Amino acid sequence: MSVHELKNAFTIDVEDYFHVEGFANVIDKSQWDNYPCRVEANMDKLLDLMEENNIKGTFFILGWVAVRYPQIVRNIAEKGHEVASHGMSHQLIYTQDRNVFRQETLRSKALLEDISQQSVIGYRAATYSIVNDTLWALDELVDAGFLYDSSIFPMRHDRYGIPGINPLPHKIYLSGNRNITEFPISVVKKAKMTLPVAGGGYFRLLPYWLTKWGLNEINKDLSEFMFYIHPWEIDVEQPRINDASALSKFRHYLNINKSESRLKKLFNDFKLTTMKEVLKNKGLLSDVV
Repeated sequence: MSVHELKNAFTIDVEDYFHVEGFANVIDKSQWDNYPCRVEANMDKLLDLMEENNIKGTFFILGWVAVRYPQIVRNIAEKGHEVASHGMSHQLIYTQDRNVFRQETLRSKALLEDISQQSVIGYRAATYSIVNDTLWALDELVDAGFLYDSSIFPMRHDRYGIPGINPLPHKIYLSGNRNITEFPISVVKKAKMTLPVAGGGYFRLLPYWLTKWGLNEINKDLSEFMFYIHPWEIDVEQPRINDASALSKFRHYLNINKSESRLKKLFNDFKLTTMKEVLKNKGLLSDVV
């Protein structure tokens, strides 16, 4: 396969602006229902944009959203996209009891499968919180019936990261002769430098030419990258959380007015599809129809 034929994974973490971890110290989870919902309109806009550009993607949907707005899940499935799980309550795994994690994981999977009427085989943790201390979560995912995970960031960050992990899609082997496919968040490693080019806040922080260069570097090695974005990242009119820290506001609002135009460039510059299709093409989900 040539570099021009590579299809990369395009993914969306379906959550609202008030769910982000950066605002957790000023917005209690019990107050989420009191904030104006923006996820419905933002998802409609994003789905229309993807349809205009003939892009399919994988949507990691927060259970909290699915409970309140099941039509979002139906719309995603009806338009031929992949439905995957983003957990139930956007709680960091390393702050969660293992039994609570297990119950929330099972609940979110069953909920999404019931609404979408498709198998849910992929999972992404809130804020990429599968780290060295929470690798036990992979065993729970396998037990719950997930075939792949996309929760590990191969770099160091104040909230997440396993710097030494293989940055390309691969199998992780667990006890009992079991395994799960991991598609880490994409980075470019050059000498001692690690450049995060997978999207999200980095997509807004870095100039587009640098993101494009990094993604091309991954493709030049005939490897596929994984890109992610949140619906709120194309919403310039979302309410401002003024009580948040300066760092959290910087991370959340930086260049948010440029996200949509940059996303259109990404759609034009790369071939994009669902994570399931990428992993099937690589032989890492050989038993999946």
